[in-house]
Amino acid sequence: MKKLFGKFSRRTWIIIGVAAVILIGVIIANSGKKQQTTYETTPITRGDLIATIGATGSVRAQKSAVLIWKTTGTVKEVGVKVGDLVKQDDVLASLDKNTLSQNVILAEADLASAQKALDDLLNSDTARAQALRTLDAAEADYQKAYDYRKGLNGKITITETFWKFGVLKSRTYQGYASAENISDADEKLALAEAKLNDARRNSERLKNGVDPVDVAAAEARVAAAQSTLDMARISAPFDGTVTQSAPVAGDQVSAGSIAFRVDDLSHLQVDLQVSEVDINNVVVGQSATLAFDAVINKEYHGKVVQVGQAGDTVQGVVSFTVTVELTDADELVKPGMTSAVNVIIKEQKDVVLLPNRAVRLVDTERVVYVLVNNQPKSIKVQLGATDGTNSVLAGGDLKEGDLIILNPPSMNGGPFGG
Repeated sequence: MKKLFGKFSRRTWIIIGVAAVILIGVIIANSGKKQQTTYETTPITRGDLIATIGATGSVRAQKSAVLIWKTTGTVKEVGVKVGDLVKQDDVLASLDKNTLSQNVILAEADLASAQKALDDLLNSDTARAQALRTLDAAEADYQKAYDYRKGLNGKITITETFWKFGVLKSRTYQGYASAENISDADEKLALAEAKLNDARRNSERLKNGVDPVDVAAAEARVAAAQSTLDMARISAPFDGTVTQSAPVAGDQVSAGSIAFRVDDLSHLQVDLQVSEVDINNVVVGQSATLAFDAVINKEYHGKVVQVGQAGDTVQGVVSFTVTVELTDADELVKPGMTSAVNVIIKEQKDVVLLPNRAVRLVDTERVVYVLVNNQPKSIKVQLGATDGTNSVLAGGDLKEGDLIILNPPSMNGGPFGG
């Protein structure tokens, strides 16, 4: 070792010493620089704040129906395909009449008979005329029974017949009605009055035409026959688009098998599950934006059309169903697609905004920091609505243009500001 150090001259040792001192100085200088904090600041600005609630859901049509066969048979004709627009009551497919069950075949005859009976009922005046005749007869019978009963209150003429010496003879005299005769007359008068009241009610019902009760019964028979006959075909329940089609001509189908699906694609909706914390901020009519993984780089718009009033609890989390209807849907959006939805719950124009990352909580109060003589100074603030990135400055000794610190340093062994 001594030999090794002995190889260096005095001058060499001086140079090495100077270099070491310089190196130590550089290290100390760099260490001092690292201890100095570089603050990231930004000016307070004005702008528009849009507060939203985000959720995801699946697209569905406002009206959607899966149509099934209601009887067995062989498919005779299919009149539509997937993508076709249909109108309510359009026949989409029908079964061969020769393959239908007997009750469906007979329904055609039952329908014709029921329809004829209904037409006769609506167009015939026979019932009204007959009711008037019945009323006239009931009034005459009542008057006769009334006059007879009234006559029993005084003397009456009584005619008796008898046989004498093999010859039928009669004699007449004045007398009084017996209690039995009066009771019998009262019963006949009551019966005549009841029949008269029935005739009057029936005539009143038919005064302006046919009895509505008879019409309702006849219409029910027509509807029953038509319903049975309709089992032989599939009809569109509303205006929409055929989104699924199963039958092919010649297929053997049975009751309950699926034939078509029809959706009203002109009204597409998304059901969202919103937390109980946010639900009271959502009301019908609020705007929303929608994005789809299946539709790249395109934003759609909608509005809230329904807000659930009863929550559902799943694994301890309470949520409410909110329905958003698309207002600018196109052919790219289809039922079943997943959508990310942002409901705009509050929108404020031209307000002073604070970045949320600059806000700290100190002793339960919100503060931000500004640079004063190159040192951070805390200022208490009150915040309004937030969009998750910025908040509205609702109060505090700050103004537009002030520089606030986005990265306050740590002090006293903990995060600066608590």
